[in-house]
Amino acid sequence: MNVFLIGHGGREHALGWKLAQSPSLTQLWSTGANPGLLALSQPSHVDMADHDAIVAFCKANSIDLVVVGPEVPLVAGLVDDLAAAGIAAFGPGREAAQLEGSKHFTKALCDEANIPTAGFGHFSNLEDARAYVAEQGAPIVIKADGLAAGKGVTVAMTDDEADVALRDCFDGQFGDAGASVVIEEFLEGEEASIFILCDGENMVPMASAQDHKRVGEGDTGPNTGGMGAYSPAPVVSDAVLEQTLQTIIAPTLKTLAARGTPYRGVLYAGLMINENGPKLIEYNCRFGDPECQVLMMRMQSDLLPLLSASATGSLKDAAIDWHDDPAMTVVMASNGYPGSYGKGSIISGLEALTDQENVVVFHAGTKEVNDQILADGGRVLTVTARADTIKAAQQRAYEAVDRIDWPEGFCRRDIGWRAV
Repeated sequence: MNVFLIGHGGREHALGWKLAQSPSLTQLWSTGANPGLLALSQPSHVDMADHDAIVAFCKANSIDLVVVGPEVPLVAGLVDDLAAAGIAAFGPGREAAQLEGSKHFTKALCDEANIPTAGFGHFSNLEDARAYVAEQGAPIVIKADGLAAGKGVTVAMTDDEADVALRDCFDGQFGDAGASVVIEEFLEGEEASIFILCDGENMVPMASAQDHKRVGEGDTGPNTGGMGAYSPAPVVSDAVLEQTLQTIIAPTLKTLAARGTPYRGVLYAGLMINENGPKLIEYNCRFGDPECQVLMMRMQSDLLPLLSASATGSLKDAAIDWHDDPAMTVVMASNGYPGSYGKGSIISGLEALTDQENVVVFHAGTKEVNDQILADGGRVLTVTARADTIKAAQQRAYEAVDRIDWPEGFCRRDIGWRAV
């Protein structure tokens, strides 16, 4: 199969790494200039925002399957445009992708389908939002309604923190994403994520994972796109998984199908789990980043036929085999992230890790200039390891981190602390 992978971050490098192992793969193409991904694929030189150019590229290169990594092109309807041209694509269409594109869309669907989630309010002006916070009281959760690259959520422990978060949204810090806000009840418990492959009718559970959103150790500081993750998440027992599938995932898929917008692709459910069972925090319409990295490290099955079956409605009777060994990934980020940060610093030592067993360094925000790897983003590398215990995976990942020479970068040193 000829496959075109859309995206160029750490998630896409991990997907490309796994797709490249498939005996069904003829040629892998990709967008962007991620040097890790380009070692596995041919560059397309196509802008992933240019849907017409993507369709033309697919036709010119006999692409059998397009795999869309990031959420932005999914929410923008890339899969719909490809489908209209007769090109198979992995990922939901525009309407179904609103599960991530609009938090209010998801909360309204939860109301309609009686899905357990936090109580909420939806507001398009600061005054009404402030009044709701004053009525509910802190702690409380403020979310920009639209896509904000994982940074539009504030868990406000005081009313003053909530007010700052509201002003950030309505003052334009998150652009159009913050034009309206969802304000949610604060839920106690432990967060985890599960991933489900869907083909519009059938669903196949994947593995669980737990990530670390906050920039600081001990889960402190502002939210980021994710500073590390591990899989599986011990809190997701078989009973919790089954309850999630029956009370959250199945009603979601049934409701979307009844609306005429069936969900195909991977559905990523962020959960809060406590003694009362799981509640939905949010949906994402793509693999997580950095959760994808640990999932790909643990997956034994061939990824390509699974993604193709999801895209073509033929997942029935599919199954996925996993390594029992857990995996962990540690994000190395540019100093200053998630605030302002510099670009262009040299990263050395990666070549020494190339052949290290059960360790892969997935590139995210990097570029190659004159045979040197340079930092070119906020989250730059995801150092990923698999071992027979989560503690051993943690040790292996940090040993690899310590062999990378990059003074201008940092990482959290406590990824996996809940499980360890």
